[in-house]
Amino acid sequence: MATLKRDGVSLFYEEAMGAKRPLLFVHGWCCDHSFFAPQFAHFAQQGHRVVAVDLRGHGASEKPRQDYTMQLFADDLAFVVRELGLEKPVVIGHSMGGVVAFAFAARHAELPSAIVTIDAGLTPPQTVGSALAKFIDGLRGPGYRKVIGDYADAVLFLPTDDAERRARILSIMTRAPQHVMISALQGGHAYDADEAKGRLIAPMLYIAADEWPPRADIARLRALVPRFYFGQVVGSGHFCQLEVPEQVNAMIDRFLVLTESV
Repeated sequence: MATLKRDGVSLFYEEAMGAKRPLLFVHGWCCDHSFFAPQFAHFAQQGHRVVAVDLRGHGASEKPRQDYTMQLFADDLAFVVRELGLEKPVVIGHSMGGVVAFAFAARHAELPSAIVTIDAGLTPPQTVGSALAKFIDGLRGPGYRKVIGDYADAVLFLPTDDAERRARILSIMTRAPQHVMISALQGGHAYDADEAKGRLIAPMLYIAADEWPPRADIARLRALVPRFYFGQVVGSGHFCQLEVPEQVNAMIDRFLVLTESV
């Protein structure tokens, strides 16, 4: 098991070496590095250097009681990039991990060559706030595991998504520590994408699940990001990188070609 330690907190990562452009994968809320397994294998086979992290509070990384903000996660990523010597990586984040990738590119604009955000809740509509407050209240109680399971069933999957995969995803998500669930969710909602205004120079690809409207305000993102690309998968809910990896991988493949001279 490979780990780095930042400010006394151990951060787990998995790595495969390669000579091509490095890729850094960042999972979502209550998930872990395995949620990018199809992409890790695909791009490692292509000869890329690939790294998949467990964010602090998640997976095999340590889980201290603290505020889990997007800025903290982004600074952890910057630490990992520098410690591992990742030269101009493409940072690819799913869901909350997409918000982290965005914050990373805004706060550490010199580090990434490009970012990909997959079904990330960036610049969400204001109506999300009231529903989120009710959800967080439910997570504070003793039945928080059922609350997160009910939420995922209602919001994160399509009826056609694979049932066995769905059960495995929920099993991992519901094992996350309660204090991390609440704080990271609050941190994601509190993140203001306007932090990137005039600072984010890396090109960005937003990949949406088969939902409408997307989880992000795409028009607002286009205004914030000078080189913005948009794609949408067909026939998958929120975890599209696992449900339809061939579609997601193809879009990332093309994006890498379009940005290889950056």
